[in-house]
Amino acid sequence: MTTKTLDSVLLQTDFPDLELFASGKVRDVYQVDSEHLLFVATDRISAFDYVRATGIPHKGRILTQLSLFWFEFLKDVVPSHLVTADVEQYPAEVRRYSGQLRGRSMLVRRAEMFPVECVVRGYLSGSGWKEYRASGSVCGIKLPAGLHESEQLPEPIFTPATKATTGHDENISFELMSQLVDPEDARQLRDLSLAIYRKAADYARRMGIIIADTKFEFGRTAAGITLADEVLTPDSSRFWPADRYQPGMSQQSFDKQYVRDYLEEIRWDKQPPAPALPPEVAHKTSEKYVEAYRQLTRRELDV
Repeated sequence: MTTKTLDSVLLQTDFPDLELFASGKVRDVYQVDSEHLLFVATDRISAFDYVRATGIPHKGRILTQLSLFWFEFLKDVVPSHLVTADVEQYPAEVRRYSGQLRGRSMLVRRAEMFPVECVVRGYLSGSGWKEYRASGSVCGIKLPAGLHESEQLPEPIFTPATKATTGHDENISFELMSQLVDPEDARQLRDLSLAIYRKAADYARRMGIIIADTKFEFGRTAAGITLADEVLTPDSSRFWPADRYQPGMSQQSFDKQYVRDYLEEIRWDKQPPAPALPPEVAHKTSEKYVEAYRQLTRRELDV
């Protein structure tokens, strides 16, 4: 029923009685009925826009269970698309796969998704740092001169991006975003994204983790603008250990930067086929994801 490698890593899903709605770099989404979808997080990992042949042990469970934690934490700020993650409450045709779904799946409401990634940056890193060095701004937002790599910004900034079906998402200005979605929706998405980031970043800092930047996805349901997909995970965010933070350089991280660094070290040309990861790299990445989950939630992972 599944393709597995390291530590029962789930790379592919196969539920013959369910209709595959979409398959992404990490998640497979199945249609349950006209109003509900089943999100299943695999252990696949992508870096530099290519999915690795090697999975990361426990990754799908971490992404799911951390998202569930944040959906609950943020419920007073924004509704989520979550219906339940309790497999015993899934429809009968889905429950038959409960052994594969437990801990790594969510039954969610279908939403009309907005065609933009809602990115918030609290620190200058990644593509934001590259853009700042070239122009002194990020997504059209002029920043103070003399900032250093990984430096905390005076205030978090909203830097939207297009959703790319292949390749990189493209950073865009808020003005261009307002042409892609209704201007009032764009303002609401910006304000919600900043409010979510501030609340989550304040909490995470108390737990010893800096959320340098993150991206959100929103849709529209009967409840209005709704937080969807995953939220504030090591796949969608830069997590840095606060006790080792030192501006002026790249940071140690709890996210998939470890995989990117390995691929840079072996001088992969970023062309297919994407190389597999050595077992030690996969396990070390898994350890980083698990530690981020434990530190943020103060819980043990349900495996």
